[in-house]
Amino acid sequence: MNRFFRLHFRTKIELGTTALVLITATLLGLAAGRIAADALKLEHRKRGQALAEILATRSVDPMLARDLLRLKNIVDDVKNLEDDIRYAFIQDSNRRVMVHSFPGGFPVDLLQAGDPGEKLASVQLLAAGDELIDDFAVVATAAGDRIGTVRLGISRSTIQGVVGRLYLILTAIALTVLVSAILAGTWFAHRITAQLALLRRHAEEIIKGNLDLQAGPILARNCWEIVNCNKRECPAYGNVRRRCWYLTGTMCVNCRNLDFPEKIDSCQSCPVHRHNRGDEIQDLGEAFDVMAMSLSERINEIRAAEQALRSQQQLMRTILDVTPDLISLLDRELIHRSPNKAFARAVGLSLDEVVGRSDFDLFAPKVAGEREQRNRTVLATGQRAELEDHQRDEQGERWLHTVIVPVYDPDDRIDGVLWTARDITELRKTQLQLIQAQKMESLGKLAGGVAHEINTPLGVILGYAQLLQDDFDPESEAASDLRTIEKQAKVCRKIVADLLGFSRQTASSKIALCLNNTLLEAIALIRHSFALDGVTIAVDLDERPLQVFADGEKLKQVWINLFNNARDAMPSGGGIGIRTRLDIDRERVQVWVADSGEGISPENLKKIFDPFFTTKQVGKGTGLGLAVSFGIIEEHGGTIRVESPVPAHFPGHELAAVVSQGKGTLFSIELPCG
Repeated sequence: MNRFFRLHFRTKIELGTTALVLITATLLGLAAGRIAADALKLEHRKRGQALAEILATRSVDPMLARDLLRLKNIVDDVKNLEDDIRYAFIQDSNRRVMVHSFPGGFPVDLLQAGDPGEKLASVQLLAAGDELIDDFAVVATAAGDRIGTVRLGISRSTIQGVVGRLYLILTAIALTVLVSAILAGTWFAHRITAQLALLRRHAEEIIKGNLDLQAGPILARNCWEIVNCNKRECPAYGNVRRRCWYLTGTMCVNCRNLDFPEKIDSCQSCPVHRHNRGDEIQDLGEAFDVMAMSLSERINEIRAAEQALRSQQQLMRTILDVTPDLISLLDRELIHRSPNKAFARAVGLSLDEVVGRSDFDLFAPKVAGEREQRNRTVLATGQRAELEDHQRDEQGERWLHTVIVPVYDPDDRIDGVLWTARDITELRKTQLQLIQAQKMESLGKLAGGVAHEINTPLGVILGYAQLLQDDFDPESEAASDLRTIEKQAKVCRKIVADLLGFSRQTASSKIALCLNNTLLEAIALIRHSFALDGVTIAVDLDERPLQVFADGEKLKQVWINLFNNARDAMPSGGGIGIRTRLDIDRERVQVWVADSGEGISPENLKKIFDPFFTTKQVGKGTGLGLAVSFGIIEEHGGTIRVESPVPAHFPGHELAAVVSQGKGTLFSIELPCG
């Protein structure tokens, strides 16, 4: 059975048609043969019965007269009447044979075999070797009395021959009909399966992506020809591949602006539909064409939408990848699905490696736990979260402005979160610098005002102390006291001078000069005294001219302040390394001053440039040196930074002898080229 179902549809039709015709022809042939055979047998018996009755009628008078010769002639005449009559004989009332037609003697077995008994007539089938004989027995009567019996034997050979020929004729007819039916069925199956095979091939082409197909027949006459329509703007005009009732937007008055089901109903009475419609298979082919055409249109629309979507995705991906912000889309399970390149770089992985991972796969457990808690809060509440993260890693400290917003699906359900973070480290540094500048400006104004107020009386005190010394013996106690007053007044004058410098109340005279020269002049002033304290100075100056537009005296004040601070940080001696470089691309000159001292603690690094902040003992410093230096560098459009301990990238081999890594302090100054 499975093998039958695997056969081709055409073969199934041919086999089914052949089997149906064969069975029908066989049954009809057998039925017709049986009916014809029965009819012939009935006629055979009627004929035998009639001959026997005729023989009995003709034998009555000779039997009464006991005229055996006449009876013999009658019997012989009947025997010779037809070839299929095998015998004839007459018995008297006592059932003795009076005459017979057997040339070789009467067979005694016939006396009992064909006796009608008490019946007037009987028919029995007798077997004589390979031959069947119908034995007809008719009682001869006279005046109602039985005077004898007439027996007639007729062979069935002739009837059987006729029946055989009849069966042959019926068989020939059945075979002819069968062959004709097979040929017709084959032609019919070919016509049907050819269209089905065309549909199958078109289905295979559709699978391959080829939708420009024609399964239905080409129209011979079209709608615009049948109804004499000249509406060239109609979609059906000039289209010989599609029936007009399958097209949308046609301009027929009967189906205009109707949907497809209603349009088909309205077309049933249209002459175009009656002329061009076909059978179910043709309708199937046409529907197949329309399906392919509609599918092609839909696929083209989908492809256009996909292309637009890909363009939008590419644009969005480009926007996300070029932005320096860290961005990543997480699903409801808080798995990263769409990170940008900045986020991938921040976690040290590629985009493909980030996708599919959670925060616990990318961050330290503590950081990942905090991030997950914030994300789950946004998922639960649907409210955005905005905060600033302070992070510290091997690259230093960073500030991130983080925004977490919920992402909704088309059903307005929260489907994930969008995590964005912007590095605001530089902004925070700028803010701190601005605060520092504002603080120094306020303190500068205050210091300037105080310095101006006390400068005049301080000068009077110093002048009178010096004049009074002339009135006393230099060895006297009063002269010693006046010298103490003079010394402390000078200290106060130095403090006032620092205050005026911090408040920038002194005038600046900027000119174009060489930065290296200002450094060398400052080094020349302090080298001898520093050498006495066990401090070695090593320089690595750029050989190129480092020209700046600045006030040389103020710059030397900055260098001397830095050198003095370095010396104070090395009470047992040490080394100071000085390096300068020209950054041509940025048009900046760079100065580094490093020492091998004790360094600055992290909590003091943030306050190192604050006015009046000092770690020195009382009387050793005012805390204004670095604040004044900061103001001078800022006045010249530069920047000054401090690091402690000295980082790994400094010093170079030229300064390694005096400055070693892992301790000390490094000041970095940048000034614009003049």
